[in-house]
Amino acid sequence: MRTEYSIKNTITIFVTNFISFFVAFLSQAFFIRILGAEYLGLNGLFSNILTMLSLFELGIGSAIVFNLYKPIAKNDQETIKSLMQFYKKAYNIISILVFCFGLAIVPFLRFIVGEISIPVNIYIVYFLFLISTVASYMMAYKRSLLIAMQRSYVINIIHSFYLVILNVVQILVIYLTKNYYLYLMIKIICIFVENIWIMRKANKDYPYLLDKNVKKLDKTIEKDIFSRVKALIFHKIGTVIVNGTDNILISMFFGVVTVGLYSNYFTVINAINVLFGQAITSLTASIGNLLVQKNVEKNFQVFKRLRFANFWIATFSGTALFVVMQPFICVWVGEKYLLSNFVLFVLVFNYYQKMMRNCYGTFKDSAGIWREDKFVPLIESVLNIFASLVCLKIFGLAGVFIGTIISGFALWMYSYPKFVYKKIFHRTYLNYAKETIGYLLLFLVISFFTFSLSNMITVSNLYLKLFINIFLSVTIPNILIFLCFRKTSNFQYFLNLFKNIIVRKKHA
Repeated sequence: MRTEYSIKNTITIFVTNFISFFVAFLSQAFFIRILGAEYLGLNGLFSNILTMLSLFELGIGSAIVFNLYKPIAKNDQETIKSLMQFYKKAYNIISILVFCFGLAIVPFLRFIVGEISIPVNIYIVYFLFLISTVASYMMAYKRSLLIAMQRSYVINIIHSFYLVILNVVQILVIYLTKNYYLYLMIKIICIFVENIWIMRKANKDYPYLLDKNVKKLDKTIEKDIFSRVKALIFHKIGTVIVNGTDNILISMFFGVVTVGLYSNYFTVINAINVLFGQAITSLTASIGNLLVQKNVEKNFQVFKRLRFANFWIATFSGTALFVVMQPFICVWVGEKYLLSNFVLFVLVFNYYQKMMRNCYGTFKDSAGIWREDKFVPLIESVLNIFASLVCLKIFGLAGVFIGTIISGFALWMYSYPKFVYKKIFHRTYLNYAKETIGYLLLFLVISFFTFSLSNMITVSNLYLKLFINIFLSVTIPNILIFLCFRKTSNFQYFLNLFKNIIVRKKHA
């Protein structure tokens, strides 16, 4: 059942995300052509600012999901109901905190945004972004049960419908009215609709959630949640600062228009990251169920297979981004929105190291390892800001992202070897270093070889160039990875798994 759910979650992620991404790219193309780069920059900037407010979630969602594994395994409906009730109250408080602290940022908006030429009231725009963020927390708590039940595919399907409807309506609004405020209001309405839909689906599948008679959460579980939340606060701070400061720094040092240029690259990279990253992180519940069995050898075997799959995905997708991005930007929004190849490479390298973290992070989260390295995210966040400020003076825009890469060393050089490789699997640091560096070097060789090959082929037609680069990025990396790993046990495992799925489908 665990494998079946994992496969179902992974397949739905690819299918639903592909559909939603297509609509999202179409929407952004309309947005840029009708409203322009400065509006896009304002979008990216305010999204980044409000990402910082997700700090108030405190990691409660992760702690709740972790505590749901055991009652779900035992079908303990009373404990599940109590956890859901606790989660509901927590999210109501979080919504209020996000709103209040979001308002506290208002006096500093003019300093952060700087000079703009577009005819909008930045305070009204910011308020609509704030309401949208608050709405994302309301009625969303029952998602955690579907995730813990290994049914992320349900959320993925509903979310893809939400994205399709949202982007189609927003395209129509921009085209017909050119009203930016109405464009933002549409998102608020769609968020409420999505959360209600997921809540009703959870209630239908698990009707005991509607019981009025809910016991107070057991003190032991409550204490465990608060204990984990104390540690997760540090992780949340680190994540928020590392992921939430890029656009703010770009806006302050390079201007809102540059934020708009970067937003196009971020949209593509984030789309690929969500598409492939969720394929790994969606397995968290399955891995959490696996780790309960405490079979170290079996756990490590699963980890190696998952890390190999993670590497293949990260290398193939990272290479594709490196090779396809520039001609895609030209075709999608125009040549005037291009950034340099050096900035692109730094973005792709940052994408690769973040994508490879999915495997380690999934096992770490599944094992509930948050207290042990709670101060590491703070070190990572301080490194990120300091390194970005120093590097942007040296390398310009690329320096902002080089700082992010440098800050990631805190995890790669401490948390993952100590708390994943050694604590969970009882393996040595030397083995960790060999395998991690080996994968990294292979990625660099494959990506630069494919990129160099694509540059040797020069054509004047942008669409033909895009087609050629897509073809090269799909074939070359996968052929090279296949040649390197075709005889390994990890490759053979996935090959046999694929064959078994095909055989089962034929006999179904």
